[in-house]
Formats: sequence, C-alpha cells, structure tokens
Amino acid sequence: MSSRLIKAATLRQHGILGINQRNRDFIGTYNDRRHYKLVDDKLQTKLLAREYGIATPRLLRVVRYQHEIRRIDRALVNWQRFVVKPSKGSGGKGILVVTGHDGDKFVKGSGAELTLDDVKRHMSNVLAGLYSLAGTPDTIIIEDVIECDRRLAAYSHQGVPDLRIIVFLGYPVMAMARLATRASDGKANLHQGAVGVGLDIASGRCLNAVQFSRQISRHPDNGIVLNTLAVPDWDHLLVLAAGCHEMTGLGYLGADMVVDDRLGAQLLELNARPGLAIQIANGSGLLPRLQHVQQLKRRHATPEERVAYMQEWLRGG
Repeated sequence: MSSRLIKAATLRQHGILGINQRNRDFIGTYNDRRHYKLVDDKLQTKLLAREYGIATPRLLRVVRYQHEIRRIDRALVNWQRFVVKPSKGSGGKGILVVTGHDGDKFVKGSGAELTLDDVKRHMSNVLAGLYSLAGTPDTIIIEDVIECDRRLAAYSHQGVPDLRIIVFLGYPVMAMARLATRASDGKANLHQGAVGVGLDIASGRCLNAVQFSRQISRHPDNGIVLNTLAVPDWDHLLVLAAGCHEMTGLGYLGADMVVDDRLGAQLLELNARPGLAIQIANGSGLLPRLQHVQQLKRRHATPEERVAYMQEWLRGG
C-alpha cells in the first residue's frame, strides 16, 4: 500500500475532515449561497448583528469612495486607536490595526510605524479591491480597537487574541484561540505565524497548541505557558456563536469572537467557508462531531440548549 493511501486511511481513522468533503458534504449541503453575502460582506454582518443584539466593535466610519480618503486626515489624527478593514476581505488580509500615535507617526499593533500618507495609501488599495475576495472594488470599515480582556492579553504578542468557533446547525462543535506573534505581525492569522490553541468546548480551557502546524507548549515570543489559558465568559461566547445560525441561515459557519476588557464578548466576523486548521490546533478531527449533530433525532430549539447539549456530550455525559 502506498504511503499516500496509508496517510489518507490514518486521517479518516482520526476523524479528520478534508477540504473536499467539507465543501461537498457540509458547505455545499448546508449553506445556501443566497446567504453568503451576509457573511462575505463584513459591513452587512455588522449591521445584521446589531439587529439581533449581538455586540460588535463600535463602528467609527464607512468609506466607500476614493475622494473621501482625501478629506479624512483630521478624523484619522483624532482617533488615537482604530482598525481599518476591507468589508469583503478574507484571511485577515488588508486589516490595519493602529494602536496609537507617536508624533506624526501611526503605530501599528506590531509596533511598526506608518505615516499619514501610508495609512491613506492602504485605504486607497482597500477601495481598489486589492484585498477583496474577488478583486472587485471594496468598502472600508473603520472601527474601534478591542481592549483585550486582561486575562487573555498576556497570551498574545501585541495583537488581540481572537476565538474561532465552528458552528454546525446551530451547535458549537469545535473552537480555538488564535494568538498573535512577532511572525504574524501582531495579527491572529495562523498562516502568517499566529499560535493556534485548541479549546475544550465544555470549559474554554486549552487542549493543545500549535504554530506552523507544530505542537508547542509556550508562546514563542513571551514564553508564557499555553496550557494555562482559559477563556473568560466562555458559555456566553458559545451562545452568541450558536445564535449566528439563526441570524444568517447558514448551517456550517465559523464565528470569530473576541473578549473586550470593558464590553465583554464581541463578534468580529463570520465565515461561510471556515478553514480546517482548527483540527490541528485541537489535535482531533471535526468529522465525528459533525456526524453526531447530523444524527440527532431532535434538534434543540435555542442557542442556550444547543450549547448545553454539546458541552454535556463532549464531557462524556
């Protein structure tokens, strides 16, 4: 038997969900394409979340046209801290986090400095569609910087840790924390070098941690021991994520959340095609959990009931 077949058999044995099966059996089956625009456009997601009472970072301004950038100097200088996001971006591309000013310089989350012209040039590139999913003209969202919960801040290098929760038919089935590093330029993006920490759905505690798909025990920059990580307000985060099923009509989605030190749980964005690296972070496969939810004879009506059910089942109760 070839090594390729042995590897495939081993992955199936461990319940690893592959990209083809994800696309065919879960995204293609449970996500109506009519609803994609609700999550592919972050501005629409933000406005929809407001209707459903789900907290998101405060919106400072929406920029739709190039001529608006020429008149935004005073606002940028007055906002000590802000985030620039492409409304139709993906994978963290095009997100600029400004955490303060140093004279006439803007300081990024990574500590690097930019001029006002640098910031405006970045915004112009966003509008031109440089970071959008299809390369089409985009819209800029400018919003507040998250003040990271102090219990989580120590686990990240400069950037704010975020939480990815996979929700299937309204049930939270797997979760991870993404911790910024020097390699990831202060962003919580695993492909750029952020640390992925698999989280126990029952408790919000660390199960496993990886960087560049390799298991680690300490943060590579600050040396903090990762198995002590425990997410505050965990049950509430899961309930908010589970409620995104009703909000969007999507059966299979990824909810990206943060915990603000003053405001608590916040929804950053949603993803109709969440990646599969969460399985590496958790050290276990998604497939058994997804199949369990598929086989339920009666599905629970409320987000709270679905969260409680998954927590009890994953505890072995």
